[in-house]
Amino acid sequence: MIRNVVVGVSGGVDSAVSAHLLAERGFKVLGVFMRNWDEADEVGRCSGEADLKDAEWACRQLGVELRQVNYVREYWTAVFSQFLDDYQLGLTPNPDILCNRHIKFDLFHKHALENLGYDAVATGHYARNSLGNYLEGIASNNDARLLIPADTFKDQTFFLAGIPRKALQRTMFPLGDFQKSQVKDLAKKIGLQRLAKKKESTGICFVGKRNFKDFIQEYITSKHGPFLDIDSGAVVGHHEGIHQWTVGQRCRLSSFLQPYFVARKEAASNTIYVASGHNHPALLSTHIDVDPPNWLCSKSQKILSDTGSLRCRFRFQHTKPLVDCRLSISPSNTFLVELDAPLRAITPGQYAVFYDDTACLGSARILSANPIKKTNAQTQQAQAANLVS
Repeated sequence: MIRNVVVGVSGGVDSAVSAHLLAERGFKVLGVFMRNWDEADEVGRCSGEADLKDAEWACRQLGVELRQVNYVREYWTAVFSQFLDDYQLGLTPNPDILCNRHIKFDLFHKHALENLGYDAVATGHYARNSLGNYLEGIASNNDARLLIPADTFKDQTFFLAGIPRKALQRTMFPLGDFQKSQVKDLAKKIGLQRLAKKKESTGICFVGKRNFKDFIQEYITSKHGPFLDIDSGAVVGHHEGIHQWTVGQRCRLSSFLQPYFVARKEAASNTIYVASGHNHPALLSTHIDVDPPNWLCSKSQKILSDTGSLRCRFRFQHTKPLVDCRLSISPSNTFLVELDAPLRAITPGQYAVFYDDTACLGSARILSANPIKKTNAQTQQAQAANLVS
């Protein structure tokens, strides 16, 4: 039986309300604040200290003990260093997925269960567990599945798609059946108005409010290179480093009738290939090569292993609609995603996340996306449209 639960308390309304819901149900609750970023070098640029104060205040209001754990060194090694390496290779990483995989649902999860000796971990994520949001069904010995929450707009299963499957067996999601508006209303009722009014953090935590290009230049040296028209091969401009650009981004090059967008980056030659027009064929893909998936659903994993293919649904950005797809595995153990409809700006380094109608099945890092084939007429039209005005 589960009695003792560690809650990851962030200083936000979601984790605080999660702690309240657990205490209300009679669990012994311990709040733990994770420090993942060293602010000694980033004075005034990150909200970490303010978040800690909010976490301390919320736990006092709730009568919950709060402790801290420091993962600054581990975060730098497992998340931030990988983030920088990927950008230098022309990739666009997702540090939120890496943080959940390596820090929150690995190091922190093990700390709570093994070092502190608690029975389970709870978080303020908008997600559901098939064993119950409070692990009511843990005695069934069934495998836990990561289910889509009631609030599909706030759905955070995308960011949890890379976590170890084992961690789900001991993870509670108290907000799984709540809408965000209900969470804020409940916070006000229990005396947490301060958090209910707090502005939600968005974007990459260690970047803070800074312009991303300014931030990344502190860690990666600028290196000038050409923008090449992907159709004609002509130089249409210059950039200051491939790490400052991502696939699908508008380049804002002057003197062209149609805007150019990043289609592909080549790290070896420091070249960015650009395509004329928002929906140029070079920006659209249906075939995607991915790494071996991290599976959260053993049934889906077995289907793919036994039959060589799996019908499921796909997204690579958490706010975008799901697209039907076929995931297949070749005899050489390579994985291919074939989309039923083309998507724009599928980006190497990001994650393909797979779903069925009710659950997140797992994820795989995107290696490459193959653009749809364009006709000669399309190529000629693109070149003609971008004659210098």
